[in-house]
Amino acid sequence: MRRAFQLVDVFHDQPFTGNPLAVVMPADGLTGEEMQRITRWLNLSETAFLLPPTSTKADYRVRIFTLERELPFAGHPTLGSCHAWLVSGGRPRRDEEIVQECGAGLVRIRRAKEWLAFAAPPLVRSGPVDENTLRKIEAVLRLERSRMVDVQWVDNGPGWVAVLLRSAAEVLALDPVKWFPETVEVGIVGPHPPGSAVSFELRAFFSDHTGRVIEDPVTGSLNASVAQWLLATGRAVAPYVAAQGTRVGRAGRIYIEQDRDGTIWVGGKTTTCFVGSYSL
Repeated sequence: MRRAFQLVDVFHDQPFTGNPLAVVMPADGLTGEEMQRITRWLNLSETAFLLPPTSTKADYRVRIFTLERELPFAGHPTLGSCHAWLVSGGRPRRDEEIVQECGAGLVRIRRAKEWLAFAAPPLVRSGPVDENTLRKIEAVLRLERSRMVDVQWVDNGPGWVAVLLRSAAEVLALDPVKWFPETVEVGIVGPHPPGSAVSFELRAFFSDHTGRVIEDPVTGSLNASVAQWLLATGRAVAPYVAAQGTRVGRAGRIYIEQDRDGTIWVGGKTTTCFVGSYSL
């Protein structure tokens, strides 16, 4: 069976500066094991597989895989999958909003200005981090605890812990380990000086199935949960723009907005860079 795929650049500033996503469609008939194998072969941070929805409220369904495992939700696959679905002729049930079905449930997506934006999902874990996790973060980041302004669980599916540093410069100066024996999902955020083009700098690190610690170019799920944290604690005011991927040669830009009802929207530019097909 021939299947189409798109390589989509998500959260970019200019083409080829964001986080690439492979979107396979249709993915009917593929097993989870086959999806995982395709994802590892492509060697991108995530690959998305589009399927018919099982909910009458959803426009499409997506399964999201990292190099290590399947995720219930992830941000750049959400925007990239929506983009690919629309480019392929998908028509949402409602003009003003697209509804994605994924492992975490239904996610609302809207077309905002020049980009797509998803509504930040609720956290599945929040609050202070335990001592063992703090020690792991110190070891992974090679960072003394005294330099951490705050550390919190900000998990909306992938398992993120967020570390707040005093400045964007400190975030960019970090040099984490390249391998770690335990699973790693840690994000770091620090403010840019007032008046800068972007408000915050983020970096995200995760481990693959071999234990390698990889820096993700741009991470929608982390930006969503960090925005919830920063806005709730008064450390940020929406709207704002965040940067990510600087240390790996990218120029990711994430647009954070908040509605009057408190809904936080995480947006970014999306562009299809390559299209093709394959058979399995």
